Amino acid sequence: MLEATPCAALSAPRWLAPYASGEKQGWAQAVMAYADYYCVDGSADEDPGIEERLIMHRPAMVGYASRTGTRRNLEALAHAGWRLLVSAKGEHRTEGMRYAIDNGAWTAYQRGEPFDEAAFLAVVEKLGERADWIVLPDIVQGGLASLEFSLRWMERLRGMPSQLLIAVQNGMQLDDVAPYLSPVVGIFIGGSTDWKESTAEAWGLLARRRNCHLHVGRVNSARRVRICAAAGADSFDGSGPSRFSNALPRLDRATRQPDLFAAADQSLEEAQAASFGLAL
Repeated sequence: MLEATPCAALSAPRWLAPYASGEKQGWAQAVMAYADYYCVDGSADEDPGIEERLIMHRPAMVGYASRTGTRRNLEALAHAGWRLLVSAKGEHRTEGMRYAIDNGAWTAYQRGEPFDEAAFLAVVEKLGERADWIVLPDIVQGGLASLEFSLRWMERLRGMPSQLLIAVQNGMQLDDVAPYLSPVVGIFIGGSTDWKESTAEAWGLLARRRNCHLHVGRVNSARRVRICAAAGADSFDGSGPSRFSNALPRLDRATRQPDLFAAADQSLEEAQAASFGLAL
């Protein structure tokens, strides 16, 4: 496991201060005001005496593709209603499409490099204010050390007008993450492929209870898209449609087939026991 570099040397985005001080209101601030007023901020989940299951309407699941410079693939993605996942370790361009920001930790992990804080702050500075969401820096398969690292960054980016996602990794349990979730702080399911697939349903039920966004990373097959749908995911990402134009129709068809039983009647405790091998 690669250690992440300290996050004290570089500054937060210049435009963030007015949001953090309350002088300026963004998407996240407006959503939290709405959620608080209508009591759908997920906080009732902390009180076992309250059965809160009221969820703001979830739109159809959205696919995000890695940014590509291939014009034909970009046009196909835009026509299908997909969005771009702009990586801190890639080109910081949106090609005129809606987008989200990946922190670049996975790319650094694959290359055997430490987390590139400067690249992450650069993409947040340039594109963070209008991103759909931003994945907080994490440590791939880093368990609770990754969560602690993400939470330090969440405090550092306090006031962010875009949605923030905590990357859950092998070794994390639902209770470790639940207290930090809200309609503007969601879940990004990372970790190993086997762990991701076996725990997706449990994370989906937690997201439903906390009324937060659920995203699944590295989804490049119709089978995995169906796993995302069964978990009640709001979005997923994959590199296949960016690299191969013939991959998009297959994944897009799977995206448009909703799972009617997503995040249904199973209790959170039952899902956790089944997914994480815990005794009830």
